[in-house]
Amino acid sequence: MADIVLSAAVRGNLLALQNSAKLLGVTQERLATGLKVNSALDDPTAFFTSASLNSRAGDLNRLLDAVDLSVQTLKAADDGISSILKLVDTAKAAANQALQKTSTVASVAGTTALSGSAKLNTLNFANGDTVQINAGGVVTTFTVTDAANQSVGDLVSALDANTNASVRLSGTGMLEIEVLDSGSLTLSEGTQGTNLDDLGLTAGTTTSTTNTDRQGFAAQFNEIVNQISQLARDAKFNAINLLDGDTLTVVFNEDSSSKLVMGGVDFTAAGLGLSASADNFQGNKEINAVLSALDGATATLRQQASTFGTNLNVVEVRRDFTKNLINTLETGAAGLTLADTNEEGANLLALQTRQQLSSTALSMASQADQNVLRLFQ
Repeated sequence: MADIVLSAAVRGNLLALQNSAKLLGVTQERLATGLKVNSALDDPTAFFTSASLNSRAGDLNRLLDAVDLSVQTLKAADDGISSILKLVDTAKAAANQALQKTSTVASVAGTTALSGSAKLNTLNFANGDTVQINAGGVVTTFTVTDAANQSVGDLVSALDANTNASVRLSGTGMLEIEVLDSGSLTLSEGTQGTNLDDLGLTAGTTTSTTNTDRQGFAAQFNEIVNQISQLARDAKFNAINLLDGDTLTVVFNEDSSSKLVMGGVDFTAAGLGLSASADNFQGNKEINAVLSALDGATATLRQQASTFGTNLNVVEVRRDFTKNLINTLETGAAGLTLADTNEEGANLLALQTRQQLSSTALSMASQADQNVLRLFQ
């Protein structure tokens, strides 16, 4: 083809036509793909920068799915705590109702009015005399060491130290002793043999009877305790249970350098310090201990609910930030590679017009060469 000689006019018009065809192909590709940079050959810097931005946006999008799951895990834990709090309130109601029922545990009441300040020697006590109570196996013995100075109040305080008995003077001065559980109560004295009589009491053993109403409330309470444990174990989402000791780790960026680690808690009944009634609520001591444990469980649950709520707020804020960052990355990547379809459409019309003009000019240049040839014919 190098041996073919074209006139300057023909060659110029041919080059213009070829350039128009090339530009027309580029413009048509941009309109077809919507991109002004389709490969690294078009613009290496823009192509690879856009690819990097899109790659990071994709990584963050994949992390966003895990963050969404973490939000649901926290919500499952929060719902679990709310439900457990309701069960705890129900358990409190059962315990309080049991407390309203008359206790039928072993108890005795004196028949002699006493004064707490009365000295023991005025009641015929002498040094070395003893009074003993056995409350359900817990034994407490009071020994007189100074009858002239020790008082009835000292004796009451000493016997009340028994962890399974309540010892007090009533409003009318009668000495009252009550077992705190369903055990028996045994009163005894030393060899002197008259001290209990002087206190208005009688030596011997008194047994407890079962209060069926209290027993029924205890059964309700025990079932509630069981349900608390079951509910805590059921508060699982995506194989993670924050109420049964699992740990939740939420990763916020692609290299895992930004994350939030949340330790789980044990909110089964045992973890909350709750257990089934051992004495069927027969004694006030057990019921009061149960109510105290329930109050503690309520405080613990509310505190943890606050902690989970704070963590949930942090995760949701980070999730929204990640969504905005993904949008920013994708917008930046698009700005580097997307074509302006309005501009490319105008270019296409202009190139088509130019191509037509170039074709016409090439035809005219060829006709001029042919006219010169006719001069030699």
